[in-house]
Amino acid sequence: MATLPVPSAPGKPVHRVLPPRPFQAAVVIGAFTALLYVVEFVNLAVFRGRLSDYGIVSHVVSGLPGIIWAPLLHVSWQHLASNTLPVLLFGWLAMAIGVRQWVAVTATIWVISGLGVWLTEDTGVSTVGASGIAFGWLMFLLVRGVFNRSLKQLVVAAVLLFYWGSALWGLLPNVNPEISWQAHAFGALGGLLAAWLVAMANRPARTAGSLAA
Repeated sequence: MATLPVPSAPGKPVHRVLPPRPFQAAVVIGAFTALLYVVEFVNLAVFRGRLSDYGIVSHVVSGLPGIIWAPLLHVSWQHLASNTLPVLLFGWLAMAIGVRQWVAVTATIWVISGLGVWLTEDTGVSTVGASGIAFGWLMFLLVRGVFNRSLKQLVVAAVLLFYWGSALWGLLPNVNPEISWQAHAFGALGGLLAAWLVAMANRPARTAGSLAA
């Protein structure tokens, strides 16, 4: 009896462009965004903005815990509002890989962005905001199609680049002295690394089939 290769199951996530469970993904990213608003309300209403001083303070050991808290803090409602749509859209689209891998991708971006700020930002500056995470998700979405050799993902990347390409100016030093280009640049680096790691982790699912006797 012939032994034939059977293609991998079509449900594999490597070429997926939308979350496999869109409602669940919407709940997850919606809850994360709601948390940002709750934290900002507490920061401004209870602590009168003083929590923003507990962001990433560069070059001092006491500033390292800010890596954990900084993406949850913002200096104003305007600052948070400017980050809301990118967080919602990029975070939701990045869950095409599934929530579990998305958590790992987000953690990678979170840590690399934070460490980059701590190492390179001006001394004594407290950096806060979720834009580093948003840039990481954006870069993840832009390059995953290259690593996965997925035409569908490349098309999505082209659309995102068309609408959000101007945001990439935020990767350049001194474009706006009030914005941390380091958070953006290292967040993007984290997204690039995360996309490569996900592609490597999913490579057997893309290339290997099972055998049926």
